[in-house]
Amino acid sequence: MTRVAVIGVGSMGRNHVRVYTEIPDAELVAVVDANPEVLQQIGRRYRVPVYSDACEMLEKERPEAVSVVVPTIEHFRVAKQVLEAGCHVLVEKPIAATLEDAEKLILTADKLNRVLMVGHIERFNPAIIELKRRLVAGELGQIFQIYARRLGPFPTRISDVGVVMDLAPHDLDIMRYLTGSEVINIYARTKHKLSSKQDDLFVGIINFQDDILGLLEINWLTPTKIRELYVTGMYGMFRVNYLTQDLYFYENAERNGSNWTALSLLRGVSEGEVKQFAIHKKEPLRGELEAFIACAQGNRAQLVNGKDAKAALSLSMGLIESATTGQVRNMDLQI
Repeated sequence: MTRVAVIGVGSMGRNHVRVYTEIPDAELVAVVDANPEVLQQIGRRYRVPVYSDACEMLEKERPEAVSVVVPTIEHFRVAKQVLEAGCHVLVEKPIAATLEDAEKLILTADKLNRVLMVGHIERFNPAIIELKRRLVAGELGQIFQIYARRLGPFPTRISDVGVVMDLAPHDLDIMRYLTGSEVINIYARTKHKLSSKQDDLFVGIINFQDDILGLLEINWLTPTKIRELYVTGMYGMFRVNYLTQDLYFYENAERNGSNWTALSLLRGVSEGEVKQFAIHKKEPLRGELEAFIACAQGNRAQLVNGKDAKAALSLSMGLIESATTGQVRNMDLQI
């Protein structure tokens, strides 16, 4: 049984609290938040000690693992404090507000031999897990393009970052994870339709090594939530619906066996069989927190580490820079 705590119980933090109480290997020992009314609600509902001060909680409750679910600007300060208290840390994405702070967190965790996991929750979506397995098995052949759409209405919970920093890290991390390829350069455009301060509409082009083209479309302007991913390759196209956890494969009828033959190249592609795969549905946050607990208990085979999270942050910041300057942004492959 691992003693866990949650620092920050806004909309996402409350989900961490709920899921921890459902995991047999986790014992929720405390929650921390600056809002006394929210604290009392959580404390009564889950019968757990509440604190307004993280230092006091860490000293009195001695948790082994802590979820840090505070605003992005506070990620570094709070996560570092928790690591230095001897705890393993799961910090929500992005890992930090700056690349320098991200690197400091990584070094601190390494020095103290603590787990630093970052909440790139889409890696734990069952449809993505199955897609990754099939890509590794070579069922798509060479990957040509990966395209993500993450659209929806404005989330009132967000006030400190724009749509790129809030949502792009999800898809940038998934693109790197699925392709196994690093980014060479990026180009982006953003718009400010609801606010003059933060971007709320974004499109980006991501050029990967291995001749893979990435496309990313995100906004806070669509009156319905859309979360989709398309991976096009030699043998057809996979489509993921993140919300329903469904995975489809659209076959290229000109595949002609297992090889991309000269005749296939002349014919191009044509519509073939469509398959929907049977996938066991599971709440991604449950999978993420179970993996975090497993890491805290000694299984250090992390699915999302600090370096992956830093890469997603670097790419997100690069997209913002490209949108600001109107120029293609070359990326450092050794993030």
